[in-house]
Amino acid sequence: MTVRTRTLDVDHLVVGAGASGLAFTDALIDHSDARVALVDRRDGVGGHWREAYPFVRLHQASSFYGVASTVLAEGRTQVEGPEAGLHERADQPTIQAYYDDVVERRMVGTGRVELFTGADYLGDRSFVSLETGVHHVVPEHCRVVDARYLAPRIPAETPPRFAVGEGVTVVPVNDLVALEHEPSQYVVVGSGKTATDACVWLLGRGVDPDRICWVRPRDPWMLNRALIQPDPEVYLGMVAELVRLAASAESLDALFLDLEEAGIMLRVDPSVTPSMAKAPTLGTWELDLLRTITHVVRRGHVVAVERGHLRLAEGSVAIAEDAVVVNCAADGLRSRPRTPIWGEDAITLQPIRAGFPCFGAALAGYVEATRPAGASGDEERNRLCPPSSFGNTLADWARMNVHGMRSSAAFGAEPDIRAWSDRVALNPARVPPEHPGSPALDAAREGLARWTAPGLARLAVLGGLEAPGSVA
Repeated sequence: MTVRTRTLDVDHLVVGAGASGLAFTDALIDHSDARVALVDRRDGVGGHWREAYPFVRLHQASSFYGVASTVLAEGRTQVEGPEAGLHERADQPTIQAYYDDVVERRMVGTGRVELFTGADYLGDRSFVSLETGVHHVVPEHCRVVDARYLAPRIPAETPPRFAVGEGVTVVPVNDLVALEHEPSQYVVVGSGKTATDACVWLLGRGVDPDRICWVRPRDPWMLNRALIQPDPEVYLGMVAELVRLAASAESLDALFLDLEEAGIMLRVDPSVTPSMAKAPTLGTWELDLLRTITHVVRRGHVVAVERGHLRLAEGSVAIAEDAVVVNCAADGLRSRPRTPIWGEDAITLQPIRAGFPCFGAALAGYVEATRPAGASGDEERNRLCPPSSFGNTLADWARMNVHGMRSSAAFGAEPDIRAWSDRVALNPARVPPEHPGSPALDAAREGLARWTAPGLARLAVLGGLEAPGSVA
C-alpha cells in the first residue's frame, strides 16, 4: 500500500490542542504572520476538558483561563450563591464551547492555522491521521511546539493505581453522576482538587457525611479562593502579605501556619499538618462542607480494593460490602523537570509565572512572535522566560514561587512585555491601564517593593535552592 505524504507550508507545528497549545497559538498569530499546524490525538480541541467530569468547574476565576485574545466568560462576577461577589468559574460545557469558538473564529477562520484532530504525532517533525493514514511533514524551518510536556492526567483516562478485586464497584469520578443505585457508602480516593470536588458534589446532593469515607494519603494546603481574584488590590495584596510572612519564616510548616492565620491558606483538618501544596483554590463554603466528613483514612496509598475492605500501604480498613469506590487519583499537575522552553529540538511549554499555565503559554507565544529568530533570539527568550514548575510538596511550592517571581521580574522589565501583560486578563498580577488606582493598591505595591527581595531570599533557602546566608 502506498502511504500518502503531504508537506505543510507552516512555520510552527503545535502538538497538543489543549489549554497550553491554544494559548500559545493565539498569542503567536496575534503578534506575527506565522502559519501554524495544530495537531491533537483527540477528536476535537480543548484537551482534557473533553473528558472532564460533568460537575467540574475551574478552581480559579474564568478570566485567568483560556487565550489572551478572548476573555473566558467575559469576566463576569457571580451574583448569587455562596460565592456571590467573586468572579465566575466556568463549567465544562462553557469551557468546551469557548475553545470550539476560539479555534474556529480566531485560528482556523483566519486561514493561518490548519487544525488536525484525530492525528498522532510521530516525532521527527511528522504526524499521521488516525482515520485516513495520511502522513504530514513540516519543513526544516518549522518549529515544533510541545504542548504536552505537562499535560494533565485525569481519572477518566487513567486506570486505577490499585488492584480491584472481584465484585467491587470502582468508578472514575466521571461516572459518579451515572450510578444507577445508591450505595450505603462512598469511598473517595484522592487528596487533591478532584477528590474535594467529588466530596462537595456528594454532600451538595444531600448524601450524609457519615456515608462518605475519604482516603487521603496526604493532607493538602489550598488557597483561599476569595484572594485569587482578577482585582489587583486583592491579588497583589495577597502576594505582598505572602512575601512579608516568608521573609521571617523559620520553616515551611511555620510559614503555612502563618499564611493560614492570614486567611491565605486553608486546610481541611486543623489537627493535621499538611504535606501537599499543589495549592488549588477552595471556597470557605466548600471547606465547611468538607469538614463534616469525619471518616478519613490516612494510611498511605491504596494498594488493593476488595469486597468489604481496603488494603493500603500502611494497613487495612473495613468498608461496606456494597461500597462504591470513586477513583479521583491522577497526576492532574505533573511534576517533571524544568527544561529551557526554547530548546534545540522544540519549544517546550511550561508555566513561567508561578501557576497560571495559560498565561505562561500565551507569554511564550508573544515572546516567540516578537523576538528575533535564530540561536541568539532563543537565548534572549530563555533569559526573559525561564520556566517555573508546579507545586507538590511544601518545598516544591517554595521553589515554584521563587522561580515564578524571578521570571516575573525578568519579563516584567521589558517595556513591551509589561504593556502586553497588563492588557491580558490571563495575567493575575496585571494592573489594567484604565485602573483608577486606590489606597489598597498603593499599599500592596509598597508591600511588594519592601518584602519581595527578602521574602524570595528566604523562600529560596526553605525550598533548597540556596544555602543559608547566600544571596538569592
